Amino acid sequence: MEGPIFESGRTEALPNVSASLWSALAQHLGPEAEAEEEKTRIKWSKGGEYKNYFEWCEETLFIYKKYGLEADFFNNIISKTPFVPGTKETISELRKRGYSIALISGGFKNLANRAITELGIHHVFAAAELFFDDKTKKLTSWNLLPSDYKRKVDFMRMMIEEHGLSAKDCAFIGDGVNDIYLAKEVGLSIAFNARKELQEAATHSINQKEKNLRAVLEYLK
Repeated sequence: MEGPIFESGRTEALPNVSASLWSALAQHLGPEAEAEEEKTRIKWSKGGEYKNYFEWCEETLFIYKKYGLEADFFNNIISKTPFVPGTKETISELRKRGYSIALISGGFKNLANRAITELGIHHVFAAAELFFDDKTKKLTSWNLLPSDYKRKVDFMRMMIEEHGLSAKDCAFIGDGVNDIYLAKEVGLSIAFNARKELQEAATHSINQKEKNLRAVLEYLK
């Protein structure tokens, strides 16, 4: 499971922001930071501009550090990013059905941690964990993990082995093109309000005007 549990395109902290949390943070830091972050996204989308996802994350995080991202704002936007409707009920029901649940995200570990404390998800992997100075409250450093695109499969395989399962025993829910590799790895994959590319790779697709994650329960018996 990955992106579908959080409405990462909007937050209560920045109600008018429709881009990702990465862009929302840059917008908060001002026009110059926003312009620099936008350039990194354009370079990433073109392909070949970065060696890997790590390199894109590093450049973006250096922009945050350069323009003084504060802990208070970051923690506020993380805490107020809403879940997709039906998420808590869906996770609760899956746990009752005996599923062991993992969140594998190309986003912030600080956000993914909420899936542990608020949803009871068993395993969480995410690309970027941010750290702030205790005195200045400014961003100082970060920890990066290769948990996006093809590397998502590596984390999934690790968990499959630890649980003594096979890939065909596992299911996946996702919504982005970065989930295609993982969708092809498992026995059952659900593209939830997803990009066309993922829908074509998944075994099932769900498209809703009003999102509610409970729709996935039909396929996860």
